Amino acid sequence: MHLTHTRALFLMVLVTLMWSIAGVVTRQLQAAEGFEVTFWRSFFTLVALAVLLPLLQGRTLWARMRAAGWALWISGLCWSVMFTAFMLALTLTSVANVLVTMALGPLFTALVARFALGHRLAPRTWGAIVLAGIGIAWMYGRQLGGGGAGVLTGTLVALCVPVAAAVNWTVVQRSHAAGRDLDLVPAVLVGALLSSLTTLPAALPLSATPHDIGLLALLGVVQLAIPCVLAVRCARVLAAPEVSLLALLEVIFGIALAWLGAGEQPGPSVLVGGGLVILALVGNELLGWRARR
Repeated sequence: MHLTHTRALFLMVLVTLMWSIAGVVTRQLQAAEGFEVTFWRSFFTLVALAVLLPLLQGRTLWARMRAAGWALWISGLCWSVMFTAFMLALTLTSVANVLVTMALGPLFTALVARFALGHRLAPRTWGAIVLAGIGIAWMYGRQLGGGGAGVLTGTLVALCVPVAAAVNWTVVQRSHAAGRDLDLVPAVLVGALLSSLTTLPAALPLSATPHDIGLLALLGVVQLAIPCVLAVRCARVLAAPEVSLLALLEVIFGIALAWLGAGEQPGPSVLVGGGLVILALVGNELLGWRARR
């Protein structure tokens, strides 16, 4: 199907909705927890992509993956960290906390690119980093001050997601600068493989019920594998700021679904702090878009 700009916009909104179901689905699990949750989701993602990618990209996929070199495996390692940290964080803290922390990814990427690749940051980006930092400090400071010390562990685990994402995008940019464009979807497959292999020993003995396995299969296929393929397709049509702004819908959808579907109501500190983070990200992208135009 040929993707027009309008179709790509609506498809990207659908992608963010699919991404956002992770929190509410995880809250419906009966027995699986911790590393087992991560293992099953990564395993089903691996199976889905192993079927989808050869159908979509042809028989030369495996040869191109072998020729991609070290960048593919570093990117895959980053995806593995993101998969593992995201699901573990969901078992340690609220869906809202995890999603707002993950939203820091674009700002972390800008910082890593500044020091690793020498990219200059515009004043608006520095301002967005400061504002987002205030939002995160407010959100978690208020929670810790109210006796929620357990939130700290979940926060630190969730922070691994935007940090790994920043490293991943830096690797992709360096690979592109060297004349070797890195296909992110096969890198996701590598990430699912690494995540499955590394979390399986910690997940044993497996205790997931058939109900749990069905839900985790839903996450692996519908929440991760399919939207990943669609997002890469949309990114070929949409401008980078459009993708960044639309991706923030995952935070809104995810918090709303967890609230409606699992009764997980975000507190005032999360709403205020998360609002500052979203404001910083939206403002930075809109100002940058305006400057480039």
